[in-house]
Amino acid sequence: MTTVLPGATQLGGVPSDLSTMPPVGRTFNPVTEGDQHLASARRRIRGTSREGVLNVLGAAASSICASLLIFGRVAPLEGALGFVLVTYVLFVAVYALLLSFTESRPAVVDRVMAVLLMTAALVAMIALASVILFIVWEGRHVFFRRNFYTQDMSTTRPTDPLTKGGIAHAMLGSLIIMVIALVVTVPLGVSCAVFLTQTRSRLSSPVRTIVDAMTALPSIIAGLFIFATLILVFGLERCGLAAAVAVSIMMLPIVIRSSDVVLRLVPGNLREASAALGAPTWRTVWHVVLPTARSGLTTSVILGVARGVGETAPILLTSGVTAVMNKNPVKGPMMSLPLQAFEFVRSPQSAFIERGYATASVLMILVLVLFVTARILGGKPAGQISDRQRRALARKSLRDLQRFETKASAAS
Repeated sequence: MTTVLPGATQLGGVPSDLSTMPPVGRTFNPVTEGDQHLASARRRIRGTSREGVLNVLGAAASSICASLLIFGRVAPLEGALGFVLVTYVLFVAVYALLLSFTESRPAVVDRVMAVLLMTAALVAMIALASVILFIVWEGRHVFFRRNFYTQDMSTTRPTDPLTKGGIAHAMLGSLIIMVIALVVTVPLGVSCAVFLTQTRSRLSSPVRTIVDAMTALPSIIAGLFIFATLILVFGLERCGLAAAVAVSIMMLPIVIRSSDVVLRLVPGNLREASAALGAPTWRTVWHVVLPTARSGLTTSVILGVARGVGETAPILLTSGVTAVMNKNPVKGPMMSLPLQAFEFVRSPQSAFIERGYATASVLMILVLVLFVTARILGGKPAGQISDRQRRALARKSLRDLQRFETKASAAS
């Protein structure tokens, strides 16, 4: 949009005759007829068009026909896997060729990459679904039995039916081990994340490097470390406490890294406002930063629990195997769900193998619930309140308004 001034002329193909121009102070848009046509023909960036559907169907049909021709007549090839791979490669090539007739090169590259990414996501979903369905199907005869969740394996023999025995001792052991691991991990993890984000110490860089290295630490190494220190050196017997310490080593880097990311998302103006009011750093962290990132920190802890609840090797080395119920974490072996599933599937008895698949199903559902909970709690950015919190604040504001009105009427 250009403003016309007295005595001014317009260049670029627009007539300079002032008689054809709008009055002084009026504006006009010097757009040619061709430009208006291009502006009106907007390109759709979402949705599916008829041409796009026809391109996909045509590429699929031609690729299948070409693969049938190659496998049946041209080349001595066979096998379902090879047929699928050849068909997919031909589909991508033909689809790119069809797009090149009507689209520009960037659009062709964008559509082809979209096809490749959707294929990768579909393959990953199929693999995950197949694993889940296989485990649930193999343990279907045990999963819905009541005794499976209320009994232990202390009086169950390998030849006993599925109506006897259960994983109650493993469920209780996993609960005790995870509670102790949380008591160790949450203060250390959150404190380390605060140190990395709120201080400018020279140690922050090496600490961050160590945390990143611990993320890829094999679980067997953590179990061997605790076994060599607490059990062999300090004389602690193999028990649930040693297993909890080993699991906390695996959970700690997850909690630190995720808490570090969450604390970095806290708006800097909140810290600046607290500092402008004269609050020291520790009070700013305790009363401003941590409450703002509370939902994100909860998500970090849940992710750490999901990592630790599936560990097997550290518990096997530091706690041992038992078939009885043990409620004392400092005395005697203590089982967990992954270790119990491992012991079940090692047995040659079909009943034990079915119990192992059912135990794996319980563990898988538990981890799924934890990840869904973390997704729900971490769905909002740091500092953004939920609908429930917004309604609670509105009710509180209404109560404050009523109290102020009552005081004002009483004073008048």
